Amino acid sequence: MEIRNLITFIQVAELGSFTKAAKVLGYSQSTVSFQIKQLEDELGCLLIERINHTINLTQKGREVLDFAHRISRMTDEFNQNLYSARSLTGCIHIVTPDSVCEDMIKSNYVDFHNKYPGISLKFTTADTEDMFRMLDHNEADIMLTLDNHIYQNNYVIAKEEFVGMHFVTGKNSEYATDKELSIKDIADKPFILTEKGMGYRRAFDEEMARQSIEIQPVLEIGRTDLIAEILCSGVGISFLPDFVTEALVEQGELIYLDVKDVRVNIWKQLIYHRNKWIGESFSALIEYIKEKEFSM
Repeated sequence: MEIRNLITFIQVAELGSFTKAAKVLGYSQSTVSFQIKQLEDELGCLLIERINHTINLTQKGREVLDFAHRISRMTDEFNQNLYSARSLTGCIHIVTPDSVCEDMIKSNYVDFHNKYPGISLKFTTADTEDMFRMLDHNEADIMLTLDNHIYQNNYVIAKEEFVGMHFVTGKNSEYATDKELSIKDIADKPFILTEKGMGYRRAFDEEMARQSIEIQPVLEIGRTDLIAEILCSGVGISFLPDFVTEALVEQGELIYLDVKDVRVNIWKQLIYHRNKWIGESFSALIEYIKEKEFSM
């Protein structure tokens, strides 16, 4: 259904004249007549009765007129929002862990840029402590953590969600089919982990210390995509968030290990300082991330 035909129908109905509608719309009278006929044919009903140069809406025509007005309002609102979105400008500094930064950029950055071409983004990676320091000194606008649940009065949590975590290994691992493993069963195996002290790695190390277990990784690297790639090649075990691994698990390249005695509760939280000024561009970014369930 052509929106322009609905707009023409509104003008004819409200002005009571094909000639007047044509003048307002800048069309010829024959074009207006053709568009109304096209709309009637598409809907399969008569919308306007023409008797002795007088036009009257049929019952169906009155129903369609109400519908056409709603469509027109929605179209105007959409165009206004689109213009407003494209006119937003500014630079926003986001600080995240490496794994979250990768996920945000790969998932939705192009879509965000197309929606808000005037907003530029700067990404910096850091551990949670440094993130808060940067917010406190206004060196970053907003942070996205992957850590234990955090709440402090000086900060606003724009959104948060629990993040699933699993021990994961390649499909050909000797432990791929084992059930109810203990962390002690795999503690001496080649672990590949993110950098020590960073977000969920710190929380994991704290859990290991609580159980008096020491794990010496054979490789430490912030790039979780590279960790997953190495695991797929058949080397090592890691402890990673599900959003990093779930696609490869679904494809059968990686396997979640059934380790029963490790509980590390990790949250993804979108946080900014309570005293931060929230401009239109900053607000647009927050709402976008919230709508995309943290994927960016």
